[in-house]
Amino acid sequence: MSTPPTSDWHWPVFAETLCGTMTDRERLGLPAHYVKGRLDAAIAKAFQSLEGISKASLVAQVTAKERTLAERIACGNLLALLGDPRIEKDNPAMVRIEGGDVDIGLPKEQVEGVMQRFDGLGLNRIWIDKECPRHRVHLAPYKLAVYPVTNAQYQAFLLATGYSEIPTSWDFRRYPQERSNHPVYTVTPQAADAYAAWLAQRTGRSFRLPTEAEWEWAAAGPAAHEFPWGPHFDANLCNTAESGIFNSTPVGVFVGGESPFGISDMAGNVEEYVADAYQAYPDGDYVKDHLVDIHGDYRVARGGSFARFRDLARTQRRHGHNPKSPTYAMGLRLAESIDI
Repeated sequence: MSTPPTSDWHWPVFAETLCGTMTDRERLGLPAHYVKGRLDAAIAKAFQSLEGISKASLVAQVTAKERTLAERIACGNLLALLGDPRIEKDNPAMVRIEGGDVDIGLPKEQVEGVMQRFDGLGLNRIWIDKECPRHRVHLAPYKLAVYPVTNAQYQAFLLATGYSEIPTSWDFRRYPQERSNHPVYTVTPQAADAYAAWLAQRTGRSFRLPTEAEWEWAAAGPAAHEFPWGPHFDANLCNTAESGIFNSTPVGVFVGGESPFGISDMAGNVEEYVADAYQAYPDGDYVKDHLVDIHGDYRVARGGSFARFRDLARTQRRHGHNPKSPTYAMGLRLAESIDI
């Protein structure tokens, strides 16, 4: 197991029996009183060093490996205010994935290993059972967006359509220009579907949400990585609660955390709805957990978020929205069908 990125941060340990009665701050491993974010001071200092820098230089530095994470976040946040040229509202950056006969899911004999590796996070075994068994599916060639849908892209949708669902993460329903290149979150599955349908109609392209299988294959790749970058968790490669940021970050700043296909933010930042409602995998057991109790049928989400711990950043993890807790940052990522 990797260590936290700084010595003054901590790995929280939860008892499974207490998770249902914890406050939201306790769920994040935070004390009841206010504490500064881990990178607050470093990001503020990095901002000061960027005075007078050109937009082209910011774009280069936001993904520069030699820059620190705090510096890349500062570059990204400044680009949010200036206008980030990486974010095209009608032409999102996409990666072609060939598909074919691919394997997804978790072998049942590996469930116990997952429970042991993530001991202390209050996991219920049935949540991991949902990932079983590993099975083969056929995927037609498709494209997947390099980044999750951003606030700027979602704003364009709202302005063009008058759609009524404004993200609750937008304070007082005000568009957060300072987070224009951060992933949009606190949207519903219906809003995610509506956004994809609008962009498809607007551009004449076959945009949609990815299927679960498409999402997992793009995140894990042929080696079936547990995390997009490899088999071991690293808090420096994704925006989960372990990073100590507890807020969204500009897309693409976690350099080295990309999936085998070069796709960013597939672990952490915001959770991503897929096209599928939860159902048991072929030859697997239907798991009636708290999400079924709340919703009945529910839309699956993948990838974890800045407000959740590393277990949800696993590429096989099947999750969903719990409306009883505000610490669920639900967003989306586009897929695109390819004519064969």
